[in-house]
Amino acid sequence: MTSLIRNLDAKGLTGLAIVMAVALCALLAPWIAPLDPNRQDLLATVAPPAWQEGGSINHLLGTDTLGRDVLSRIIYGSRVSLLAGVVAASGAAVLGAVLGLFAGYFGGWTGTVIMRLVDVVLAIPFILFALVFMTVFGPSLVNLVLAFILARWVQFTRIAYGLVLELREREFIQACIAANVGHLDILARHILPNIAGPLLVVATLELGYVILIESGLSFLGLGTPPEIPSWGGMLQEGRSLINIAWWMTTFPGVAIMITVVGFNFLGDWMRDQLDPRTAGRDAVAGAGGGVR
Repeated sequence: MTSLIRNLDAKGLTGLAIVMAVALCALLAPWIAPLDPNRQDLLATVAPPAWQEGGSINHLLGTDTLGRDVLSRIIYGSRVSLLAGVVAASGAAVLGAVLGLFAGYFGGWTGTVIMRLVDVVLAIPFILFALVFMTVFGPSLVNLVLAFILARWVQFTRIAYGLVLELREREFIQACIAANVGHLDILARHILPNIAGPLLVVATLELGYVILIESGLSFLGLGTPPEIPSWGGMLQEGRSLINIAWWMTTFPGVAIMITVVGFNFLGDWMRDQLDPRTAGRDAVAGAGGGVR
């Protein structure tokens, strides 16, 4: 981990800075938000940002139709996006990795059943699945996380399956099998550590995807309940007033864009660092840097 941090480039540093900033906003929201996100001020409805005529220093980014502070709601909205992203991506990664390990290592009917199930799930568009799931079970953060886990575990299963198929034929795995080492020990101590890197990269990229999906479903009214501040919900509330109250949609949209870009930058950098082919090219380039 220390060596990874030392190798941070501009893209990785930018992504890490954005992710840390969003995480700090989520953790410290009660202390850094200027106002209660649900506090209504009916005398200051649809107030513009502080730098525009009619704006107030008490509402730096303006207010919405109920007089709620936009900045405070953006800060609290980071909690919903980050919580949904971390829990959903982690759950999908764990479920997918376990199934991929068993499918790739044991093969046979176990692997066939798991991979055919993967094909079935992949045949269903995720947006369609999420819309049906949220419509049937109702909009809530828990249901959103469950929908993501049930649909996105296949990404991790396919990757884990391919990596395990290759590792299973390596000499050190065959030596463990010949020495009667338990299958679970082989999976946990010898195979899982060797596939953790690629799975971590995919999980990081999936975080940004979850944030987009959560925002989209909240925009459609199928995400978090209205009383919980969320970036997608703020977009939905301000879409009808975009011509006269642009700040109600612009600032939440910018927050979504920056956060997703941050996770994508961090995931791309991690992929470059953990991919042995990329590392090998960088090493060769570094060794030959003085040759012209």
